[in-house]
Amino acid sequence: MKFGVVVFPGSNCDRDMYDALKYDLGQEVHMLWHKDKDLGMFSTDDCIILPGGFSYGDYLRCGAIARFSPMMQSVIEFARAGGKVFGVCNGFQILCESHLLPGALLRNGHQQFVCKNTFLTNHTGKVYKIPVAHGEGRYYADEAMLDQLEANGQVLFYYCDEGGQVTPEANPNGTSRNIAGICNATRNVFGMMPHPERACTEALGNTDGREIIRTMLMAEQLVH
Repeated sequence: MKFGVVVFPGSNCDRDMYDALKYDLGQEVHMLWHKDKDLGMFSTDDCIILPGGFSYGDYLRCGAIARFSPMMQSVIEFARAGGKVFGVCNGFQILCESHLLPGALLRNGHQQFVCKNTFLTNHTGKVYKIPVAHGEGRYYADEAMLDQLEANGQVLFYYCDEGGQVTPEANPNGTSRNIAGICNATRNVFGMMPHPERACTEALGNTDGREIIRTMLMAEQLVH
């Protein structure tokens, strides 16, 4: 399995993702420039990653300009053909702007940038400690869509407390129903606001991100 990490003007987590994949997880990784279009080296067994940052300075809306870059046109086609696409933070915003994932990411409910460790839980009840760093991370969709996402098992992660309880106090940004990450109906496009690539190296004292990346993108155990 190969990974491609797209680099936009304003990306600032692209190298973090590259290092986590290559050095912590031992994967083959290629950097992809936003003005290029060629994804010929990748098959639908591979994965394209949209990293965190401030693509195009977050002008208009976060991810709104990146959605029209040449590389994103190829990524959209790749996803529609069944290839895996994973967006983290700004990458999640780009996926929603590209309509590869439903809903939108809005300004945090408390109107402040948040940067801290959070706890996440999934359908297994496992708890992960993963950092967040965003100003527009409040996931929003209408009630019908939220019901559909939960009924289809498309909610990958909820913000929770250290004991795994999904509570309002554990919600760092006012996101709907404590949602921290989702996938599409065909389970090949994934987006999350927390940064698993920042929890992959033992030097930081936290490797929970390794398990998230391995299971979600390689074993697909989180998305059945």
